[in-house]
Amino acid sequence: MKTYSFKKEERLKSRKLIETLFREGKAFSVFPYRVVYMPVDDLPVNRFPIQVGFSVSNRKFPRATDRNRVKRLSREAWRLQKQELHDKLSIQSRKLAVFLIYTDKNIAPFSTIQGKISVILKKLAATGEPPAPPTATHS
Repeated sequence: MKTYSFKKEERLKSRKLIETLFREGKAFSVFPYRVVYMPVDDLPVNRFPIQVGFSVSNRKFPRATDRNRVKRLSREAWRLQKQELHDKLSIQSRKLAVFLIYTDKNIAPFSTIQGKISVILKKLAATGEPPAPPTATHS
């Protein structure tokens, strides 16, 4: 059974962990997001294998209502699609801290955000996996 919740424990709030994430984490971009992630040994709450935070630039969106809308849309897209990554990390007993930074100057429609979050989730699922062995081709 899928649970489409996004509980308080799944949100990345630890200032110490966020600072470490930006200092030592790896990053990639999927426009309009910049994703910073880091495998962690132990999250403050062990029940969830991933904690995620969302951020929107003050400079690009001077009005708080616009920033809040982008974050709300991002969280909703994450909430609806995170289950597959959640299950995969649980099986592999890996834990991740992730931070998504919205970089566009315009508010994208929800369908676009949902598609980009899907791509981000697939990339995060692929990180840390051993690379697939090359298939031998005989001619």
